[in-house]
Amino acid sequence: MKCFEELHQVLDEMSQRKELVNEETFSILIRRFVAAHKVEEAINIFHRREEFGLKNELDSEAFRTLLMWMCRYKHVEEAETLFHRNLNKFQFCHDIKTWNVILNGWCVLGNTHEAKRLWKDVIAYKCKPDIFTYGTFIKAMTKKGKLGTALKLFNGMWKDESCKPDVVICNCVIDALCFKKRIPEALQVVRDMEERGCLPNVATYNSLIKHLCKIRRMDKVYELVDDMERRRGDCLPNDVTYSYLLNSLKAPEEVPEVLERMERNGCTMSDDVYNLVLRLYMKWDDLDGLRKTWDGMERNGLGSDRRSYTVMIHGHYENGRTKNAMRYFREMTSKGMVSEPRTEKLVISMNSQLKETTGKQEGIEVEASNV
Repeated sequence: MKCFEELHQVLDEMSQRKELVNEETFSILIRRFVAAHKVEEAINIFHRREEFGLKNELDSEAFRTLLMWMCRYKHVEEAETLFHRNLNKFQFCHDIKTWNVILNGWCVLGNTHEAKRLWKDVIAYKCKPDIFTYGTFIKAMTKKGKLGTALKLFNGMWKDESCKPDVVICNCVIDALCFKKRIPEALQVVRDMEERGCLPNVATYNSLIKHLCKIRRMDKVYELVDDMERRRGDCLPNDVTYSYLLNSLKAPEEVPEVLERMERNGCTMSDDVYNLVLRLYMKWDDLDGLRKTWDGMERNGLGSDRRSYTVMIHGHYENGRTKNAMRYFREMTSKGMVSEPRTEKLVISMNSQLKETTGKQEGIEVEASNV
């Protein structure tokens, strides 16, 4: 492309004035070439580092940056080929940070076969995996449903005094166990964490609560929430925790108790939580709850967004209040919000229905309502 031809000319000029290029500029340059899938050109520019007054190409950090951008833009195979071609030149046999770049590249692509092969190469080269290596590989295995492999690695980490699992890796395993409905094992991991000095955080509890809510183990859910509130600090419930609790409710009378508990623990209402409460009240067709929640949003300065209006428009229509649905649509568009395609289709349908029943376009002349 013409812009890259011009860029090459600029680079030639810049190479004559070495102080113009620093490491950050050079990284951006490499990134843009790789992003345009001009990998060979990016590699050639990397080999010209000294021309720009930078450390020579043997600089390991710079080489890792090149590999990182190649992997980020899905050129993992080319990155690994380049890595192996320079393995001895850069003395990367025992540099786990560079191995991690390639491993992460395969894992992000979801190619666990290649990730496993690379893991074996790391071991074969007698390069000791660090916590990032384990975390990357375990996460990839759990995403692909290969929980057995992940657990084998995870349990092995506890035996390695120099590389024990951190809370992020533990949470990954807990979530995977819960997803497979192996909740007793997940709870045991939490107990093991505490015994071994790895303290849980809010994400640990949220994984358990999410899946326990799905199977309606509400006694255990509230036991965990009580524990979170007692521990406070990194374990204090957040809006995600309360969203799981709200989603598990069966009747509108239960909502205030959860919201009061939320306020008591210093967790402020977010727009996500407000919209969730609106959906719940609409599902139960509780008009009083809808009105109070809508007013609460305005009072707390959050205001209604497109999602809020979408809930109201579709909910009122589904509950047989077509004119109210049209009123919220008109209010939304008057604020300059663009409706979702499904809402536009619904409004066309509602207008047609109103014309058929009244003989005129009532989609514009909608009645006022408190809800």
